[in-house]
Amino acid sequence: MGTNKPVLMNIQSAGILPLYYCHSQTVSLDIARVLYAAGIRAIEYTNRGAAALENFTAMKETLTTELPGLHLGIGTVKSPEEAEEYIKAGADFIVAPIVNPAVAALAKDADIPWIPGCMTPTEIYQAQQLGAAVIKLFPANILKPEFLRSIMALFIGQKFIPTGGVEIEESNIREWYRAGVVAVGMGSKLITEETMIHGNYEALAGRTAQALQIVRKIKNEMNR
Repeated sequence: MGTNKPVLMNIQSAGILPLYYCHSQTVSLDIARVLYAAGIRAIEYTNRGAAALENFTAMKETLTTELPGLHLGIGTVKSPEEAEEYIKAGADFIVAPIVNPAVAALAKDADIPWIPGCMTPTEIYQAQQLGAAVIKLFPANILKPEFLRSIMALFIGQKFIPTGGVEIEESNIREWYRAGVVAVGMGSKLITEETMIHGNYEALAGRTAQALQIVRKIKNEMNR
């Protein structure tokens, strides 16, 4: 599960990983199209509703040819049974809120990235031993950049993505990047409930462009 996989490179290149679930298959597809048009090439669809598997399967079938180069992953995968279903449906990567060795093994066998959620140094170490090239810091709004800064020396070279409460604000994103992340996960702050209910895709496109611009600015500053 090396970091050279195209999906991980796409996540790191964009600097943000959008994640969402919507019960409507049509809206789920439309949101993916808006994100893609804005420049996103990796999306996490979350396994958080009764229609998740059906929607994900339809999205893979439709978007694989419609949106070339898009990597569609599945999030909130806690069990091997869930992992098997989504791997069969064509998931390009698996994101989890927990460290489950059985899920890690299935992702390894399928040769797709596994991005587990961790909250402690022990969990991070366990995830590393199980082959996680990238680790999700979750929940980010509880851990905060200070946590990452305090442990980075223990995990030199490890790639992190904070998820949960990351704001589309330059100061917030800058603090995470200064702490050492390679990207930030963005859910409801980016893809709002209002967007899903009322289909305000123009606003979503604007927020996505804003987030990408902020990340580019921060990366440029750090590379000087």
